[in-house]
Amino acid sequence: MFSELLQIWKHLTPQEIADKVKNFFFYYSINRHKATTVTPAYHAENYGTDDNRFDHRQFLYNPKWEYQFRKIDGLVKYYTLKKEKMAAKES
Repeated sequence: MFSELLQIWKHLTPQEIADKVKNFFFYYSINRHKATTVTPAYHAENYGTDDNRFDHRQFLYNPKWEYQFRKIDGLVKYYTLKKEKMAAKES
């Protein structure tokens, strides 16, 4: 996500994009469990309604995302240094 947004959001710095991505995933992880609360399926009909029985996606996440955020920080550092080197070559 970070790499894709880096290409799309040219008007923001890599650090700003990283902060937005980290903020998104933090709040996604602490609120994901709320999306799994559904009422039981209605079984009076012959056809089956979707009761999310077969939805095996994870719904409890660690909001720290240590590995992923460390990788994003590394990319921010890489792109910042790359930009500084290019600016130094131009001047």
